[in-house]
Amino acid sequence: MTQLGGGSGVTGPAPRLAPPGRSVRGKEENRAGLTLISPTLVIIGVAVVVPIVWAVSLAFQRVRLINVRGTGFFGEYTLANFENVVTSPGFLTALATTLVYSVVGTGLAIAVGLVAALALRKPFRGRGAIRASLLLPYVAPVVAATFVWSTMLNPQFGVVNWFGTTVLGWDDPIAFLSDRSLPVSILGWQVNLPIALVTVILFEAWRSAPFAFLFLTARLQAVPDVLDEAARIDGATPSQRFRHILLPQLLPTIAVLSVLRFIWTFNNFDDIYLLTGGGAGTEVVSVRVFDYLTARGDIGAASAQALVLAVILAVLVGVYLKLFGRQEERA
Repeated sequence: MTQLGGGSGVTGPAPRLAPPGRSVRGKEENRAGLTLISPTLVIIGVAVVVPIVWAVSLAFQRVRLINVRGTGFFGEYTLANFENVVTSPGFLTALATTLVYSVVGTGLAIAVGLVAALALRKPFRGRGAIRASLLLPYVAPVVAATFVWSTMLNPQFGVVNWFGTTVLGWDDPIAFLSDRSLPVSILGWQVNLPIALVTVILFEAWRSAPFAFLFLTARLQAVPDVLDEAARIDGATPSQRFRHILLPQLLPTIAVLSVLRFIWTFNNFDDIYLLTGGGAGTEVVSVRVFDYLTARGDIGAASAQALVLAVILAVLVGVYLKLFGRQEERA
């Protein structure tokens, strides 16, 4: 409504005022929301935040198993644990082993999952049963899986060595999980193959490939069939259709899988510990943390080593996101 007065300008409509009960209702809704999520916040704080803060605090204190009961969040902080861990014999070797295990295991798992997803893309009789069977390595308990592999690879009664010595003509059985290296001739070159490390990497790829298979299968089902049909009409070969049509569609999913699998493999402990116990050149940093904690009883050094592992992982993931994160967002 406008009002004209002598010499006065035209005034606009009067502003609407919010109902007095609206702000009260909003405050009540906020309080109700906080009340509903407060149990979750308490659980996260007790189960996640407090242990992390406690582990960081222990990393900067000289704490052993015998005096842990008298240790609090605040004490005599020192960097001696980090100095001892970084300069201790075998740390750099374990770190290099962890990187090789994580990178190669992640790459093999995604490659096997991609091949399986492409092979089972088109419908045929029995495809559902084959897809279900491919998930068994991922859903099977890790204790059962490592026991089966240890039995199969046993140098005395394992089926792998029986097949190798009987059918393939091996001279001697191979201790896949206890030998550090195996002399192998490749194109005339004598190479010492780290057989135990290769075995645990293959086990990791076998266990993790179904996870990649699920992700890639779901993404392949979302690719329009029109693109593939148009490429067929244009005379594109299978490799060209994969390179120019399917691969660009799968790259964002492969990038996410790479990050997730690398993080999980980098922190992996149970597979290696159950298969080799960290021996024969398979000691990764997580196994060293466990050994510091149980065998030496040095809680401060174990916490410092775990913190170093977390920082290294955060730096590697940060570098990856910095280099490739924007490309994934544009994709």
